[in-house]
Amino acid sequence: MPYHDILWNEEPDGNVKHIAEHGLTPEDVEEVVFNPVAGDESRSSGLPILYGFTSDGRYVLVVYETIDETTIYPVTAYVVEE
Repeated sequence: MPYHDILWNEEPDGNVKHIAEHGLTPEDVEEVVFNPVAGDESRSSGLPILYGFTSDGRYVLVVYETIDETTIYPVTAYVVEE
């Protein structure tokens, strides 16, 4: 994965609060982004997505926007129920 920077927005309407609403932390999302097992494109938004596991074994989907060659902004993330 070529990305090195992840932008986190801690404002009330930012991505940190949004992923927390799905029971995830920035650290959970970073585990997936830096060690994905698959990638795809969101059917609803057209944005890129990554799939991967957190250290506690949850299978997580991360939807993100590409900011530049080395930076992404996670839009949302949630646990995928198998």
